Amino acid sequence: MNTSADAEFFARLAELNDKFAASLPRTLGRLSAARNEFDSSHPPLALVEQMHAVLHTLAGSSATFGFRILGQQARMLEQRLRVLMTFDGVAPPEWDAWLSELDVFVAWGIVDPKAAYPNDDSTV
Repeated sequence: MNTSADAEFFARLAELNDKFAASLPRTLGRLSAARNEFDSSHPPLALVEQMHAVLHTLAGSSATFGFRILGQQARMLEQRLRVLMTFDGVAPPEWDAWLSELDVFVAWGIVDPKAAYPNDDSTV
């Protein structure tokens, strides 16, 4: 076994983990900014697609870089958004409920994205 290659691999992984962690506030800020532009009566398709793309990327990257709970929550939000996107019309209260969940996700992620998720029994 080549321990030098292993050491290089884990050093590179640690570097990428740190880079991912450092980028989280900016990524969560993008979601928050999009959320603040969101009109639940007439959500712009481009904004919905942008939020979907950020959540999709965040879900996959989080698992890779050791942020399992963050990734699970991003995936849940992404999947629910995908369902909402399939309908021609979504009532504003449905969008508002999703946006409320997004608000909790962003607020939690900014404070401590490796902590237990608020009201998530699976992390207890």
